[in-house]
Amino acid sequence: MKGIIPPLITPLLDRDALDHAGLEKLIERLITGGVHGLFIIGTTGEGPSLSYRLRRELITETCRRVNQRVPVFVGITDTAFVESVNIARHSAEAGADAVVAAPPYYLPEAQPELLEYIRHLLPEMPLPLFLYNMPSLTKVSFDIDTVRALQDETQILGIKDSSGNMVYFHRLCQLLKERPDWSVLMGPEELLLDAVFAGGHGGVNGGANIFPELYVALYDAAVSSNVVRARELHALVMRISATLYQVGRHSSAIIKGIKCALSHLGVCDDFMAEPFHRFRDVERNRIAEALTLLKEEVSNLVP
Repeated sequence: MKGIIPPLITPLLDRDALDHAGLEKLIERLITGGVHGLFIIGTTGEGPSLSYRLRRELITETCRRVNQRVPVFVGITDTAFVESVNIARHSAEAGADAVVAAPPYYLPEAQPELLEYIRHLLPEMPLPLFLYNMPSLTKVSFDIDTVRALQDETQILGIKDSSGNMVYFHRLCQLLKERPDWSVLMGPEELLLDAVFAGGHGGVNGGANIFPELYVALYDAAVSSNVVRARELHALVMRISATLYQVGRHSSAIIKGIKCALSHLGVCDDFMAEPFHRFRDVERNRIAEALTLLKEEVSNLVP
């Protein structure tokens, strides 16, 4: 799997109601923007805050609307093993292409326990599995030796790394010598350019919800070694990060910024899952001002 695979935000109308019209607009926006796949029920999608009923509804509706135009990846990370399996089975029935699992959160597991957990999970999986390294939220990282041990499992397609640690990412890329069919994908969009130059295969980048064509263009420029254009596009991605993601003061600011921008663009509602809430008027106005400038810059660079 290569390219830009946006981690979809989850359009909500209230605590447990999916914004169906918004979801349809978002999916069409991303596919029209040239993305190479979609990842739902991840961090950007507020996955752990969604009820199991809502997760199943989101999976069903996403797969139905995508209709196999691009691959659909579904996050199954959970503290309960059985619930991860249940979501994976529903994903297969709905027509998803793969599932994505981070280490179970809450009580941190040791590496031998994590390795055993994934090996117990695999026989229960009706779909291929992607690993998801997100230590800032799960408190546990997939150590390189653990990843190396899991390369023997042909059902695992690769790994998404959101650690922000480029040394770790380089080491993941070195493992491709043993599994050249693996995909190594970057989470933080600020490191997308570096990731592709390091041998990575693309990004699972939240900003692609807003400007999918920009991230696709950056990926294409990096893959084709058009360094001048790649750096120009990368600078714009950094401005998105510095403006839309820095409005809030808390860790939820990135998701709030993306959802707020999409609401200003008329794509979907910006309701946030509890315990978070959408930006208030002062922050919304700052997002609107930044978005106006960014839209013009994107249109100038990516016709």
